Amino acid sequence: ATAANIGYDMELLFIRASTASWLVPAYNETENIRPLAERLFVAAKAAGLTVELIVVDDESVGSDETERIVKALASEGHPARIHCRKKKEGRGLSSAVLLGFDLAKYPVVLCMDSDLQHEPESVPDVARPVLEGIAEFAIGSRHVEGGGVGFEWSLFRRIISRGATLLAWFIARSSDPMSGFFCVSKEVLKRAQGDLNPIGFKIGLEIMVRCRCSPVQDVAITFQERVAGESKLSAKQSTLYLQQLASLYWARFGAFLLLLPVLLLFLLCLMLSMLLS
Repeated sequence: ATAANIGYDMELLFIRASTASWLVPAYNETENIRPLAERLFVAAKAAGLTVELIVVDDESVGSDETERIVKALASEGHPARIHCRKKKEGRGLSSAVLLGFDLAKYPVVLCMDSDLQHEPESVPDVARPVLEGIAEFAIGSRHVEGGGVGFEWSLFRRIISRGATLLAWFIARSSDPMSGFFCVSKEVLKRAQGDLNPIGFKIGLEIMVRCRCSPVQDVAITFQERVAGESKLSAKQSTLYLQQLASLYWARFGAFLLLLPVLLLFLLCLMLSMLLS
């Protein structure tokens, strides 16, 4: 390799290690968008990152105000843009995230919630493993050393969260696969192009499994209380999650799931024959 080629490769590595597109899906989050964006840009500058912020807003009563806020941020010199998605174009968090990733101009993309439960100051830490090539997928986790919940979470919510995490135990390589705070490269996303399920809320888990991300790195975060707006969690989302899990288990284990009852029956018969012999 020539010195010019080596220099060019080093420049590409530096660009990749310091640039990222940050995607924020939003639905009626007008009170949170500006403080979220301002804190994001401060965190990016402190970490020496060149970033863009993409807001994908699903049509709601707050859409016009959200668009005005993002355009005002752009006019102030911030690298922010918005895609206002009408109902006829599609709905839901997962499809909004995938759309935002398609719009991203940088090779590394990061997703976080728009309700400030994910601290913007943690974004550089969550992005760093992917930016530096340490991991293919990095995810903010409450369940590793240094992570946690920054408010009093109800017993019901804790049970639901732990139960959902346990259900994904055999397919997820993370201590907190339900987290919507994650980073991945567009190159890795191509592995499952056309196969990613745009339905539901757990798009991070979907990408982790279908793109067969390895290694996956958990990054400690503190999950904060929602500042404004209302939670989107509902019984419908829980049902969609169970459907998503079934699809992901099939994608990971395939025909083995059909053979499992037969194998269990065989083992049971073998044990009985040994006991009776």
